[in-house]
Amino acid sequence: MSSSPAINRPDVLVEVNAVFDTYEQALVTNDVAVLDELFWLSPLTLRYGAGENLYGHETIQAFRQGRPAANLMRTVTARHITTFGADMAVANIEFRREGSERIGRQSQTWVRMPEGWRVVAAHVSLML
Repeated sequence: MSSSPAINRPDVLVEVNAVFDTYEQALVTNDVAVLDELFWLSPLTLRYGAGENLYGHETIQAFRQGRPAANLMRTVTARHITTFGADMAVANIEFRREGSERIGRQSQTWVRMPEGWRVVAAHVSLML
């Protein structure tokens, strides 16, 4: 049996928090190019949204390009990032869209690829 990976190495937490901040800024400003770049360029990438199930980078990219750029601003109300070793992390947030009391949830699995940190799986949902 192998040893457990180091959990929440400070240097890796700094990196993942920074790339997550880049993602969040791109999301609320509808910077589709950055959003596309931060998702793993693979047919294995997936994103479960509030109203859609998207399989593969191309499908996720097409969704982002066709999505209206209105009402994207949100406030993150809770944030929890955990890293595992030097190359894997999970990010979970709760958020509220401006003008709404509904609580949204987002989870992402990040993996360090040769080209940098990339989201390999994501999930977005809204509480009833």
